[in-house]
Amino acid sequence: MSEVSSKPGKSALLSLFKEIFNWYPSHYPSEERKLLFKLDVSILIFACLCFFVKYLDQTNISNAYVSGLKEDFSLNGNQLNYFNVCYYTAYVVFQVPGLLLLSRPKLARWLLPGLEVLWGVCTFAQSRVTTVNQLYALRFLVGMLEAPVFAGTHFILGSWYSGPELFKRAGTWFICNPLGTMVSGYLQAAAYTNLSGVGGMPGWRWLFIVDGIFTIPVALLGFLIFPGIPGSPQPFYLTESDIALAKERTRRAEIRRPGKLGLDVFRRSLKRWHIWVFITCYACMIICSYPSAYMSLWLKAEGYSVTQINQLPTVVSAITIVASWLGTTVAAIYPTWVIYTIASAFCLFSTLCMVIWNIPRTLKFVAWYLFGFSGCLSPILYSTVNTIVKDDSEERALIMGAMMTFGYSFNIWVPLLLFPTAGPDGAPRWKKGWPVAFVFYFLLWAGFVSAVLLHKREKRGEIGTAPSETSVENTETIVIENSLNSKTGCFEVLNG
Repeated sequence: MSEVSSKPGKSALLSLFKEIFNWYPSHYPSEERKLLFKLDVSILIFACLCFFVKYLDQTNISNAYVSGLKEDFSLNGNQLNYFNVCYYTAYVVFQVPGLLLLSRPKLARWLLPGLEVLWGVCTFAQSRVTTVNQLYALRFLVGMLEAPVFAGTHFILGSWYSGPELFKRAGTWFICNPLGTMVSGYLQAAAYTNLSGVGGMPGWRWLFIVDGIFTIPVALLGFLIFPGIPGSPQPFYLTESDIALAKERTRRAEIRRPGKLGLDVFRRSLKRWHIWVFITCYACMIICSYPSAYMSLWLKAEGYSVTQINQLPTVVSAITIVASWLGTTVAAIYPTWVIYTIASAFCLFSTLCMVIWNIPRTLKFVAWYLFGFSGCLSPILYSTVNTIVKDDSEERALIMGAMMTFGYSFNIWVPLLLFPTAGPDGAPRWKKGWPVAFVFYFLLWAGFVSAVLLHKREKRGEIGTAPSETSVENTETIVIENSLNSKTGCFEVLNG
C-alpha cells in the first residue's frame, strides 16, 4: 500500500527534476534548439562574466576596507558608506539613459562591451590611489560605467527569450552575483596572505589589479560574441535563417520589437500601473537587503581573524547561488508568488533575529546564512517585468532603468541614516535599520503579489488598459501550464 502511494510523489519529483534541467525541449524543432544553444553560449557567457567582475568589484571595496584600506588611509566614521554613496549616485543618474540606449538595435551590440573596457581601466586605477578623494572619484566613474549592466542584461534576455526559457536563464545568469561576492572573499584572503608587500603594495590593492586583469578579456570577448538584441548588427555565428527564426520566436511570444524612441514612452508608461508597482518593489528590495551584505562587519566586531572575515561570509554567497538558480527555475514551473513567499519568509525570519539581536551566536550565524535565500527575489522580479511588459519594448527598458534609478537612489542616503558604520547604533547592530529592513521585506513581498494579481485582473478585463496596449499575453498561469503540458503530461503529474 505504501509502495503504491509513493509512486505519484516519486513521479512528480522526477518530472520536476527533468523540467528544471530541460533547457532545450525535445518538441522544439532542431533549428530552434540550435538557435537557443547559440544564444545561450553568446549571451550567457558574456553576461555572466561581465556580471561576475562587476560584483567582484562591488564586494572588493568592502573587503578592502576591512583588510587594510581603513588603516592605510586612516579612515573612520562613515567613509565606507561615502564610497558607496559616490558609486550609487552615478549608478542612479545613468540608469535610464543607459537602458534607453540599449533598446536601440544599432547600439545594443556594442554598448556593454565598450563600457566594459572603460570600466576595466578604472578598476586598475583603484589599485594605485594615493588619496581618499581619488578613490571617491573612481567609485563615481565605476558606478557610471556599470549603470546599464544589471537591468540591461535582463532587458537583453527578455528580448530573446520568453516564459520558462526566460526564468531559467535569468536565474542562471544571476548566480554570478553571489559567485563574484564569494570569489572576492577568497581572492581577498589570498591577496592579503600571499601578495601583501609584493611590488611594495598591500594585499587589498592587488585585488583591484586581479579584477582588472579579468575585465579586459571579458570586454574583448563581448565585442566578438555579444549579439545585442534582435535587429542588432548580425554576429558571425548567426546565419540569416537564425535571425529569421529569432524574429519569428519573438513574434510568437508577442514580444514587441523596438520602435521609435521618443518622449511618448514616458507618457504611456506613466499611465499604466506597471512602472509604479515595480519601482516600489525594487526600492523595497534595495532598502531591506542592504544590511545583509555586511556580515563581515559583524565578524570583525566579534574579533574574528582577517582570513575568517573574508571567508565565512562566502557561505551566504553559496546559498544565494543555489537559491537564485533553483528558485528562479522552479518559478517557471510553479506560480511565482509561491516561490516568492517561501524565499521572503526565510528573509523575514533572519531579519527578525537581527531585530532581537541578543540570541545565541549559532542562531545568528544561521540568520546571516538564511539571507542567501533572497537570491531568487531579484531575478524572479525582473523576469516577471519582462513577461508582463513584453508588449512595449521602450516601456520595458524605461521601467527597468527606473527601477534601478529609484531603488538605488535610496542607497545614497538610507545607509547614512539607518545603517551607519560607526556610533552607538552603528554596524552591525543597527537598532533602527534592522526593524526598517523587516518592514520593507514584507512590503516587497506584498508589492510582488499585488503585481501578479493586477496582471491577472488585467488579463480578465477587470481593469482597463491604454488604447495602444490592447494585450499583454501569457499570464503567469498560462506560461506555466503551456510549459508543463508540453512535457508529456508533466503538468498533470506535478499537480497530481
